Amino acid sequence: MEVITKRPKGTQDVKPSEVCKWHTVEKITAETAACFGFKEIRFPTFENTALFKRSVGDATDVVQKEMYSVSAKSPANGKDPDDFTLRPEGTAGAARAVIENGLLNEAMPQKVFYNISCFRHEKPQAGRLREFHQFGAEMYGSASPAADADMIIMVKTLLERLGISDIELNINSIGCPVCRAEYHKALKAYFEARKDELCGTCLERLEKNPMRILDCKSPICQDIAKDAPVIIDYLCDECKEHFEKLKKLLDLMKIEYTVNPKIVRGLDYYTKTVFEFVSTHIGAQGTICGGGRYDGLLEQLGAEPTPALGFAMGLERLIMTMEAQGCEFMQDEKCSLYIAAMDEAAMEKAVVMTKALRDEGYWAEYDLAGRGLKAQMKYANKIGAEFVIVLGGNELESGMAKLKNMATGEQTDISLGDKFVDVFANIHTANMFAEA
Repeated sequence: MEVITKRPKGTQDVKPSEVCKWHTVEKITAETAACFGFKEIRFPTFENTALFKRSVGDATDVVQKEMYSVSAKSPANGKDPDDFTLRPEGTAGAARAVIENGLLNEAMPQKVFYNISCFRHEKPQAGRLREFHQFGAEMYGSASPAADADMIIMVKTLLERLGISDIELNINSIGCPVCRAEYHKALKAYFEARKDELCGTCLERLEKNPMRILDCKSPICQDIAKDAPVIIDYLCDECKEHFEKLKKLLDLMKIEYTVNPKIVRGLDYYTKTVFEFVSTHIGAQGTICGGGRYDGLLEQLGAEPTPALGFAMGLERLIMTMEAQGCEFMQDEKCSLYIAAMDEAAMEKAVVMTKALRDEGYWAEYDLAGRGLKAQMKYANKIGAEFVIVLGGNELESGMAKLKNMATGEQTDISLGDKFVDVFANIHTANMFAEA
């Protein structure tokens, strides 16, 4: 039988030495969200396929080409298949969970955030995987442009706390169904004149939703679209006023931005404000955060009309950007103390001592492989032990041992009695301050 030794294409492993980078972004994203009043929500990795078709849009690349879907026989009757899809994004699942669990009946606006894995079948490249991870935040119940500004401020604050610089904010408005209808007419007329040059997918989009052509990845379609009409010229009075108020609020807070009329977002549920934060440090895949308003989504999913907005950022791209800019990450935990035992009696004493240390939250180790003293010391070095104690017959008889600081080589006499943990704690704390 062939041994399976390679991970699936478009996925990645995170080695123990790299996990601290993920812990850094997960910790800071959660702490920043809490500062803005967002609470964590968790929802299933897969949903009914219909949820994504209705919310994301039948004409999008995500639904047409990228979803991982399966059918399973319903346990209810054993006949009718249930169609499920691994979530390609977080907004639809979060909205479904908020509706189903009655959160829209609580104080408004409702604010939730999540750190999740998502799945899309697309060509893997730098910062773009088939299994990827997102930090996202959603706000329900506010139609005010101040909510849009608050979301943008939250992202900016988060990026600053992560130590990321050289980030550009691009904003746009893609209008509402009223003004978008006029825009669709203008787009359709523009693309009709060059329909023979469009890819097959965009020919379908031309009839269903011509805005999706603006998001096509084909170089030919992109070249055709570069001179297409822009939505901002077709905004109705309400959408125009909303966008102008947003810009005013950003100006008041001295947040720099660029109005980019080419931003349309790749999912059908967006309305009015859309925005992106773009880095110049990770090449072509420079967008590390995208978001906007989706006032019609919750009604589309069966709730009462409820204004809403949100954003998501890919953690892989976020970490790539931090690495490129030399940002600081949390450090791996160090082994506080390794106890090297020279014989069976010493090993039994080491077991008791390490348990006492671990009960107080220290990472303590002793030999689990029957190694000699030299090999144990080599192992202590490999795991980066801060301190080492060698136990043998003399130490057990006297009740005293040498505590060696592995960084400085300094040795300190330490009692192995009842106060051992307290004494070690004082020495360890002093060493931490000395290193800082």
